[in-house]
Amino acid sequence: SDLGIKVAVVPGGPEKEAQNMMRRKEKGFTLIELLIVVAIIGIIAAIAIPNLLNAIDRGKQKRTMADLRSIGTAIESYSIDNNVYPVATAMTALETSIEPIYIRTAPANDGWGRVFSVASTNTLYTVGSGGKDGGALTLVGTGGATGSFNDAIIFANGQFVQWPEGTQQ
Repeated sequence: SDLGIKVAVVPGGPEKEAQNMMRRKEKGFTLIELLIVVAIIGIIAAIAIPNLLNAIDRGKQKRTMADLRSIGTAIESYSIDNNVYPVATAMTALETSIEPIYIRTAPANDGWGRVFSVASTNTLYTVGSGGKDGGALTLVGTGGATGSFNDAIIFANGQFVQWPEGTQQ
């Protein structure tokens, strides 16, 4: 007899619904799994970032050394033609003497964006960078190889007096 009650028929019954719920659970990640992945990424980043920053600073040092060597070569070429070094106390004054004949465009800044220090007389010259912190051109001990990015890089009279070498701090 028809009492007006309609019964919904679920295809597959309760077993099929239970299987669908299991599949939904298998598709996603649990919170623990996500936290473990984030922790692993954090550990890798903690190891990689200091090495990346160290490599960037090493690259800036090498660029600075190459630029200083180029400026020194231009000054030496000037001295061959004029029998004296150009007199200058600033990079802008030195540029007027060596550009464009001895170097097309003299690099004015070191790898960290600071203007090179210049002290040049008729008989001696020194060009350099204050290093990462932009300090004064001071020798560490007697000069030679240094171990810190903050130490000055100094090129004088055709050779490096102080330069970076080895592991930098």
